[in-house]
Amino acid sequence: MQILDGTLTTSGIVLLALALGLALAFEFVNGFHDTANAVATVIYTRTLRATAAVVWSGIWNLVGVMTSSGAVAFGVVALLPVELVLNVGTGAGFAMVFALLVSSMVWNLGTWFFGLPASSSHTLIGSIMGVGLANSLLAKGNVFGEGVNWTKAGEVGSSLLISPIVGFCGAALLLLSAKLLVRRPELYTAPKGDTPPPPWIRAVLMLTCTGVSFAHGSNDGQKGMGLIMLILIGILPGAYAINSQVGAPAFGEVAALGRSLDPLLQTRAAGVSVENAHLELSSFLKTSGTVSPRTFAALEMKNRGLTAELAKAPAVDRRLLRTDIYLVGESLTKLLKTGNFLDPNERALVSNYRGRLGGLINFIPGWVKTMVAITLGLGTMIGWKRIVVTVGEKIGKEHLSYAQGASAELMAMMTIIAADGYGVPVSTTHVLSSGIAGTMAANASGLQMQTVRSLLLAWVLTLPVCVLLGASMFAAGLFLFLNVLGLK
Repeated sequence: MQILDGTLTTSGIVLLALALGLALAFEFVNGFHDTANAVATVIYTRTLRATAAVVWSGIWNLVGVMTSSGAVAFGVVALLPVELVLNVGTGAGFAMVFALLVSSMVWNLGTWFFGLPASSSHTLIGSIMGVGLANSLLAKGNVFGEGVNWTKAGEVGSSLLISPIVGFCGAALLLLSAKLLVRRPELYTAPKGDTPPPPWIRAVLMLTCTGVSFAHGSNDGQKGMGLIMLILIGILPGAYAINSQVGAPAFGEVAALGRSLDPLLQTRAAGVSVENAHLELSSFLKTSGTVSPRTFAALEMKNRGLTAELAKAPAVDRRLLRTDIYLVGESLTKLLKTGNFLDPNERALVSNYRGRLGGLINFIPGWVKTMVAITLGLGTMIGWKRIVVTVGEKIGKEHLSYAQGASAELMAMMTIIAADGYGVPVSTTHVLSSGIAGTMAANASGLQMQTVRSLLLAWVLTLPVCVLLGASMFAAGLFLFLNVLGLK
């Protein structure tokens, strides 16, 4: 496990420790705030005692984190303002990371205190948007609003908006289907006293709780991983800007693949030239502007320089190499999504090159996964009760039946795993809470409208409040790092 590379000053070590501590604290809060949803059904159906349930869930959260792909982590990073990601080791870059972590924890702790199962995903994304808006307002030469990756924000926002609807409707349909196909009356009754359910029902509920816990770890755990990687890249670029597991032959292969793209880019550049490819591509990434021959000219110029750097790698400045890889890779991603490569052979070539570039910078070291996994698991075992009471007792007017708990958890598990496949973050809280409400509606059990209104209010307020928190924390952090600590 390599954390320090011998180049840090005392102040750098302190900054690294503080930043990593905040990132792990974010995951700890995420554990008892979000994962409480996963254990609510097994606790309230008497399948497991509370202590056993949270320990079991914590273990499977840990497994989910350890086996995750990292796609969600870098999907979250892609939401951040491009100039801050490219200069994450500067005072503005550190202000961004600290603002995201502190503002997210403030809102999560507040909603947890009142027992409201709000979304950590919404919290983090609202904070990211706040940082982006504040950066576009405070940084020279920026237009207000262009610091937010609106295309990526739209994709993530859609997933967070649609997933609760999927949870509500899907869980309701699962319950109704079960009533038609599984005609066992004991499945549709509420627990009596402290008597556990029959063994076969207990096994089903254990399986769904395990699935939700695993899926939550594999999705939510990645958000903290992405932020930790930004911290490491900013403070220790020599060790973490580029994947150290990639050898020189692989760099050469990627360089050759990049050179094969040059004729394609030159054709679309139509003889246009640009003076500063870096600024041109940065502007292209942070706005939703129309693609022009200048875009392709800048990309061809930057890609030509990148392939030369890759041919010399890894004996180059790793921070600069990562910056160029990020610019070229994200530009190609955006061009693919906007339909600029329609020919199947061209799309295959561009997709392959973009993927190989991503493999050089999008990686999660094993020790980072381990730290996040343990922290998330420990968080699950502490502070869970407030959220569990709301989910288990206050959404429906009747006690949760075995079938309702299983349907809600099964739907949540499938939704989160599907989101993992697409590399987008979803809210375990929203999907599972909506699923329980859906089963209550399908069962004609009735809903406690005061709780539903409180949940909806918390969900609606999360984004705007976190935008304000993120923006204000970023402005404060910027002043601290630039004017007090003198970190440029």
